Amino acid sequence: MKNLKILKEQFSKIQLQSEDEVISFAAFDVERNRLFLASSSNFIYTLSLPSSNKNYSLIILVLWQNAGGWNSISDNLVDLEPGDFITSMDYLMEKEALIIGTSYGLLLLYTADDNTTEIVGRLEGGVKCISPSPDGDLLGVITGFGQILVMTPDWDVLYEMALDDLPEDIDVHEHTYSSNYSSESPISWRGDGKYFATLSRVNNSQTLHKKLKIWERDSGALHSVSESNSFMGSTLDWMPSGAKIAAVYDRKEDRKCPSIVFFERNGLERSSFCLNVEIDATIELVKWNCNSDLLAAVVRGEKYDSLKIWFLSNNHWYLKQEIRYMKDDRVRFMWDPIKPLQLVTWTTSGHITGYNFVWNTAVMNNSVALVIDDSKILITPLSLSLIPPPMYLFCLNFPSAIQSMAFCSRSSLNHLAASLSDGRLCVVELPAIDCWEELEGKEFDVDAASFDSGYNSFIHLAWLDSHKLLGVSHYLVSNSAIKESSKDKLSMYCLQEIDLMCSEDRLPNSVTCSGWQAKGLNRLSLEGTVIGIAPNQGNGCSAYVQFDGGEVFEYALKLADARGLHQKREDMSFSSSCPWMDLVQIGGCLPQKALLFGLDDSGRLLVGERTLCNNCSSFSFYSNSADHSVTHLILSTKQDLLFIVDISDILKGELEVKYGNFLAVFKHRKGEDERNYIQIWERGARIIGVLHGDESAIILQTVRGNLECVYPRKLVLASIINALIQGRYKDALLMVRRQRIDFNVIIDHCGWQNFVQSAAEFVKQVNNLSYITEFVCSIKNENIMKTLYKNYISLPHDIEAKAVDGDLKSSHSNSKIHSVLLAIRKALEEHVTESPARELCILTTLARSDPPALEQALERIKIIRERELSGSGELRRELYPSAEEALKHLLWLSDTEAVFEAALGLYDLNLAAIVALNSQKDPKEFLPYLQELENMPIVLMRYNIDLKLQRFEAALQHIVSAGDAYFEDSMILMKKNPQLFPSGLQLITDSVKRNQVLEAWGDHFSSTKCFEDAAATYMCCSCLDKALKAYRECGNWGGVLTVAGLIKLGKEEVLQLAQELCDELQALGKPGDAAKIALEYCADVNAGINFLVSAREWEEALRTAFLYRRDDLVLEVKTASLECASSLVSEYEEGLEKVGKYLTRYLGVRQRRLLLAAKLQSDERSINELDDDTASETSSNFSGMSAYTLGTRKGSAASINSRASTKARDMRRQRNRGKIRAGSPGEEMGLVEHLKGMSLTSGAKRELKSLLICLVMLQKEDIARKLQHVATNFQLSQMAAVKLADEAISDDIVNEHFYVLDNYIPKIKEDMQHSELFSWQSKVLI
Repeated sequence: MKNLKILKEQFSKIQLQSEDEVISFAAFDVERNRLFLASSSNFIYTLSLPSSNKNYSLIILVLWQNAGGWNSISDNLVDLEPGDFITSMDYLMEKEALIIGTSYGLLLLYTADDNTTEIVGRLEGGVKCISPSPDGDLLGVITGFGQILVMTPDWDVLYEMALDDLPEDIDVHEHTYSSNYSSESPISWRGDGKYFATLSRVNNSQTLHKKLKIWERDSGALHSVSESNSFMGSTLDWMPSGAKIAAVYDRKEDRKCPSIVFFERNGLERSSFCLNVEIDATIELVKWNCNSDLLAAVVRGEKYDSLKIWFLSNNHWYLKQEIRYMKDDRVRFMWDPIKPLQLVTWTTSGHITGYNFVWNTAVMNNSVALVIDDSKILITPLSLSLIPPPMYLFCLNFPSAIQSMAFCSRSSLNHLAASLSDGRLCVVELPAIDCWEELEGKEFDVDAASFDSGYNSFIHLAWLDSHKLLGVSHYLVSNSAIKESSKDKLSMYCLQEIDLMCSEDRLPNSVTCSGWQAKGLNRLSLEGTVIGIAPNQGNGCSAYVQFDGGEVFEYALKLADARGLHQKREDMSFSSSCPWMDLVQIGGCLPQKALLFGLDDSGRLLVGERTLCNNCSSFSFYSNSADHSVTHLILSTKQDLLFIVDISDILKGELEVKYGNFLAVFKHRKGEDERNYIQIWERGARIIGVLHGDESAIILQTVRGNLECVYPRKLVLASIINALIQGRYKDALLMVRRQRIDFNVIIDHCGWQNFVQSAAEFVKQVNNLSYITEFVCSIKNENIMKTLYKNYISLPHDIEAKAVDGDLKSSHSNSKIHSVLLAIRKALEEHVTESPARELCILTTLARSDPPALEQALERIKIIRERELSGSGELRRELYPSAEEALKHLLWLSDTEAVFEAALGLYDLNLAAIVALNSQKDPKEFLPYLQELENMPIVLMRYNIDLKLQRFEAALQHIVSAGDAYFEDSMILMKKNPQLFPSGLQLITDSVKRNQVLEAWGDHFSSTKCFEDAAATYMCCSCLDKALKAYRECGNWGGVLTVAGLIKLGKEEVLQLAQELCDELQALGKPGDAAKIALEYCADVNAGINFLVSAREWEEALRTAFLYRRDDLVLEVKTASLECASSLVSEYEEGLEKVGKYLTRYLGVRQRRLLLAAKLQSDERSINELDDDTASETSSNFSGMSAYTLGTRKGSAASINSRASTKARDMRRQRNRGKIRAGSPGEEMGLVEHLKGMSLTSGAKRELKSLLICLVMLQKEDIARKLQHVATNFQLSQMAAVKLADEAISDDIVNEHFYVLDNYIPKIKEDMQHSELFSWQSKVLI
C-alpha cells in the first residue's frame, strides 16, 4: 500500500541545428553522470546530469555532419559517407567511449573526452542494434541481414547465428531479404549476462507472429524458444534480477487492448496483464528499472502519447504514474542505471525531462488507505477492517490517471483532492468513517472540478483546511509545449492557493464527487525546487514548504504575498533533502509544540538539523489521546528492527541512553532480556500505517505485498494506561483481556491505594461478573509496573509519584491483594444486584484474599445452607446459588485441605463433614475423627481442633478454661510453644502456678542462651540460685555479686567468687572489669594495676598507683607505657611502608586491567554484531576469568567438579577472603579494601590518646611527640591512599604523575586538620 509520487522534475532544452533534425538515440554514462544523445543529422550531444536541484546543462556538442557537407572536429575524426546515418548507440564503461553503429555497417568507437573516433568494424547489411552485456565483456550486434554477432572487447567475433529461422533456399545477403528486414530487433541481456533474449519472425507466417528466443552467452546456442504469438513490434526487456522477460502482445485481431506478457527463461509464459488503453494503441518501449520493481512503457495513443509506470504487489499490477505528451513529441525514456527511482525522458524536438520519484505510504494519518491504480483510488479504512490488497472497501473513478493526491480529515468529514495526468483537478468529499461500511463494493465516478489555472498537473498537494488547497506546479512549463523563449522559467516553481466550493447540495452519509469549483487565489513564484509540503494541522491556515537541500519555509494565508514565502524556519529546516516529511502535534502531559520530522535518502531521520537515527527505513506516529496529539514515534531500521520511541524521550534528549544507535544490542542483567525493539520477521518489510487510540497496532507491508498487523507491548500498555487515566476502566479491561496483558496493570498504574478509591466505579463500568471474577483471580501482591513492564512504559511524574507513595504506605497498612479485594467486595455488595453470579464473585474475592478469608466464605455458605434447611429463603433462591454450588466454587478456587481446616475452625462439625464429602475425601479418614470430636466436651473439642489447626493461642485459652485438672496440659503446651508464656501469665491468676510458669519460661531462656532474660525471669519467681548462674553465664559480674548479696553469702564465699570472676573476665578479654573487681572486692592492688595495664587504660593505672602511693607500681606502669609506645612506633612505621606498597601495587594492577579491558572491548564489538546467545555467554565467561576484571565467574561449561568439591572450594574462599592473591580477579578491589581496613579504629584512637597523656605525665614528652608524629603520618598516608584509590577507580586513564601519594597528603592534612578523626592528638605535641 504505497503510491509513487513525483518528487521533482528537471528540464532542459537542446537547441537543434535544423528544423527537421530529431533526437534518435541516447546512452548513459554512469561514472560521469552524463547523457549522450544522437540526432538524425548525426549530431551527438552530451548533457551533464544535475547532482542537486540544478537543471541539465549542455556541455559538449560534436558535429558529425552539417547541411553543407562533411566536416570533422579533430584530425582523427573519420567522415561518414553520404547517406550514412546513425542506427544504434550505446556506452561502453570499460572503454569509456560510445559504440556507434551506422546504416552502412560501420562500428565506431567515439571518445567524448578528447573527441577521437576509431573504426572498429564494418558489417554487411548495416547495424540495426547494439547491446553490450551487463558486465561489459561482450557486445551483441544485430545486422541488417538478420544476423546476431557476439563480439569480444577486442572486436573479435565470438560466434554468429541467424536471428530468424529461414528456409535453406533464402540468401540473407540478397537485396530482397535485407530490404524486407527493416524492423528494429533489440537484444536484451539477463542481469548476470549469462543469457540474452531476442524476438524473431516466424517463417512463412502471413501474420505478424514472432517467437521469443533465449540464447546462451558462452556458446551462442539456442537455450529455449517460446510459442509464436502476435508480439507488438520488437519491444522486449529482461528484468535485471533475471526472473521475467517483459514483452507486448498485439491483440487487435481479438478487438482487445494490448497486454504486457512475462516469460520465464525456458520460454514459457508466466503471467500477463491488459493495459487500460485504446485498442489501436501501440506499446513502443518497455523498460525495467534497476531494482526490477517498476516497469515503464511508452504508450502511443490516438490523441496523445504517455509514459506509464506499473508496480507489482500481491500479483496485481498497479499503474502508479502516467505522464502525458503530445503526439509530435515522440517521447522516449531511459531509467537511471543505478538509481531505481530516477528516469529521463526526451522528445524528438530535444526537450529533456528528469523525474525523481519517491514511494509514499498510501495510508493516511487516520489509518485510511488510498491506493492509486491508474484512474482509480482504492479506499480501505484499516481501522474498520484489515482488507488485504488488492481488495478494497470501495473505489473512486477519475476521468484520467492520477498523478498526485492529498487527503484531509476534519470535523468528521473527509476531503480528497487529486491532480490528474491531463492537468485537471478533482475533489471528493467523503462522509465520516463510521458510515463507510455502507459503501462496501461501490464505485463512484468523480467529475473534474471547474478550474483553469494555466498550470501543469500539481506535483505536490496539501490541504490547508476543508476548503483550501495548496499546490505546487511548474511555472509556465508543459510537457506538451515547452517554449524556447521561457528558458529562465524552466526551473521555476509556482506555489498556488486554491479555494474550493461545492455547488451541489450535500446528502448526509454520502459521497460528494461532482459540482466542485476551484478558484486560484495566491500565486507565488519560487526559484528553488520544492520537494514537499506539510500542512500544519494545529493551525489550519499555514503549511511548511521544503526546498531541495532541506530548507523549510512557512506559508501562512494572512502573511504570504506575491513576493514569496514570508518566513524561513531555521528551527525546522533539515540538513539535507528529506523526501519523506511529516508534521506532528504533541501535547497532553508534554508542552504544546509542533515537530517536523524528515527522512532523507540515506536513512537519516531528522528533526530539524538534529539526527535521531542513522539507519531508518520507514517511520510513522501513534496517538492515544483524544486531541490526536502524538505520543510515540514508530520507526523501522535497515536491519529490520522495529522501535517504539516515546516523544518525551526525543524532547528530553534521552535517545542515546535508551535506544543507543537503534541497533540490535542485547542486555542480559540478572536473567532479564532488556531488548527495546521488535525483530521484524520478514526482511524488507516497511511501516505503512498505525491504528491509533485503543487499537494500538502497527501495520507492516512485506515485499510480497502482504499486510501484517502487530500489537507492540509498549503501545498496548500506553493505550491501557491512557484509558485508565481517563477513567475508562471497561475499555482498559477489554484491552487487557484482548492483548493478554497482566490484569495488575489496572491496579498498579498509579498505586493500588488509588485503585481502592475507584473500585466502585470500576465495578459499575465493567458490569460483567465473569470479567470481574477473571480480574480478581489474577491479582498479585507485587507492582508489575516496576517488574514485568518496567522496560515498556514510563509513567508521567505525577502518576509515578502517586505509585511511589502507595508503595510506601503499603508497608504500614494491609497488603495490596487484601485491600483491593475488600474494596471490590464492598462495591459488589453495594452496586451490583443480588444474583447467584454476584455471590460466587464475592466468594472468589474471599478465596483469593491474602491470606484467604476462607472462614468468612464458609460463613456465607453456612447462611445459605441454613436458609435452605429452614425453608425461609424460598423467595430468595433466585438471588443466591445453592450451598452445594457455592461450596464447589470455593473448593475449585482453594486448596481443599485448607477449606476443610477452615470449616473445622468454625467448630461446625456438620459443615466440615459436607466440605470433606464435596472435596472427595475418603470417609474412612475424616468420619472417625469427626465422631471422636463430637463425643468430647465442647471446650476439649475446640482445644483439639485448635491444636490440629496450630492455633495455639486459642488452644491455650480453651485448655485453661477447662479447669485446674488440665493445668499440666497447659504447661506442656506452653513449653512446646514458648511464645505462649506471656498469654499464659495473663490467663493464670494463681500465684503458685504463675511462679511455675515463670520458672519454666526462665528455663526456656537458659536453653536458648538468653541468659540476661533468664536471670530477670528467675528473679521474678525468686529462683535466686538459677538467677546467679544465669548472670554468671552472660558475664554480668555486677548482677552476680548483687544476687550473692541477696543470698547472704559469707565474706570468704564472696571473696572466692570475686577471684573466680576475675579469672573468667581476664579469659573473656575484659581486663578492665577484672581490675575493678580486684580493687573493690579482692583489695589486690598489684593484680588491679596489672589488669589495667593489660587493658591499656594508662591514665587509670597511673592514677590507681598514685592513689595507693606505690612507687613500685608507678615504675611498672612507666616501663609498660614506654614499651607500648616503642611497639606502636614500630607498627606505624611498618604500616606506613605497607600503605606505599599496596598503593603502588594497586596502581599497577589498575593500569594493566584498563589496557586489557580496552582490548576486550574492541574484540567484543565484532561479537556484539552476532545475534547469538552463545557468543555473549562465552564473552562473559572469558571476561570473568580475566585477572583484571571486576566480575567473578559464576559458572563454566568446562566445570566437572562435584557439588561437594564446589562446596569445599567455597569454604576455602570464605576463609581466604581477607587474603590478597596476586593475579586473582579480585586483587584490585582486595587492595582497596585492605587499604581501607588499615584505618585507625575508635578503640585504637582512645588507647593512643590515653598513652600520650600518660607519657606526658611521666615526663616523657619526646617519646610522646615521636609517637604522635608517627601515628599522624600513618593516618594521613592511609586516608590519602584511600582517596587516591577511590578517584582512580572511576577514571579510565591512570596518570602516573597525578596519582601520587605526595600530592594527596597535603590535601588530606588541610581538609582534616580540625576533623574528629584527629581528636586523639594532643596540640602541645604537634
